[in-house]
Amino acid sequence: MGILSRTSYVIRSKINSVLNRTEDPTQTLDYSYEQMRDQLQDVKRGIADLTTQKKRLEMQKRRLEDNVDKHNEQARTAVEQDREDLARRALEKKKTKMNQIEDLERQVSELQSQQDRLIEQKDELQSRIEEFRTKKETMKARYEAAEASSTVSEAMTATGEEFEDVGRAIERAEEQTEDMEARSAAMDELHESGAFDDVLSDKDNIDRELEELSTDSGVEAELETLKSDVGADESESEPVPETAADEDELEDLDTDVSDANVSDEEVESELAELQDEEN
Repeated sequence: MGILSRTSYVIRSKINSVLNRTEDPTQTLDYSYEQMRDQLQDVKRGIADLTTQKKRLEMQKRRLEDNVDKHNEQARTAVEQDREDLARRALEKKKTKMNQIEDLERQVSELQSQQDRLIEQKDELQSRIEEFRTKKETMKARYEAAEASSTVSEAMTATGEEFEDVGRAIERAEEQTEDMEARSAAMDELHESGAFDDVLSDKDNIDRELEELSTDSGVEAELETLKSDVGADESESEPVPETAADEDELEDLDTDVSDANVSDEEVESELAELQDEEN
C-alpha cells in the first residue's frame, strides 16, 4: 500500500469515525424512508408516462384502423365504377395503413409489458416501504428508549460529564471541610495545652496559673472578711444564744479561715523564694 493510499485510508477512517459519533439513527431512518418514498414516486411517474405513451399509440392505431376502413370503401366504390386504378391505389394505402397498425400493435404490446413490470415493481417497492416504515418506527422507539435509559443510568451512577463535574466539586468541598475541621480541632488542642503563648504578653503558663491561684486566694480571703463583718453586725443587733451546734460550726469556720490564711502565707513565701532565685 502506497503513501497516498494509506493517507486516503486514514482520512476515510477518521471521517467515518466522526460521522458515527455525530450520526443520529432516528434521523438516518427518517431520511432513508423519505428516499424510498421518492423512489416510489419516480416509479409512479414512470408508469404514468409509459401509460400516456401507450394511449397515444392506441389512439394512432384507431385512426389508422379508420383509414383502413375508408380505403376499403374507396376500393369497393372504385371497382363498382370500373376504376381499377383507383381501387388499386386505395388498396395500396390500405395495406400501408395495416402495416403501420401492426407496428403500432407491437409497440403497444411492448409498452403494456413494460407497464405491467413497472406496476409489479411499484407494488413490491410499496410493500417494502410499508415494511421498512414499521421497522423504522420500531427501531426509533427502541433507540429513544435506550437513550432515555442510558441518560437515567448516567444520572443514577453519576457517570455523565456534568455529573462527574458535580461529583468532583462535592469531593473537593468535603476535602476542604475536613481540612478546616482538622485545623480547628488542632488549634483548639494547642490552645488548651498552652503550646501557643500569648504574643502580647511575656507571661508563660506557670505565671498565669500562679496569678489564678493568687486571685482565688484573695477572693476567698475577702469573702471570709465579708462573712466576719456580716456576722459581727448580726451579733450586735440581735444577740442570739449560742448552742453547742453553733459553737461547733464556728470552730470549723475558724479552722477553715486559719487554714486559708496558712495557705496564702505558704504561697507568698514560695513566690518570694522564686523571685529571689530569679534575681
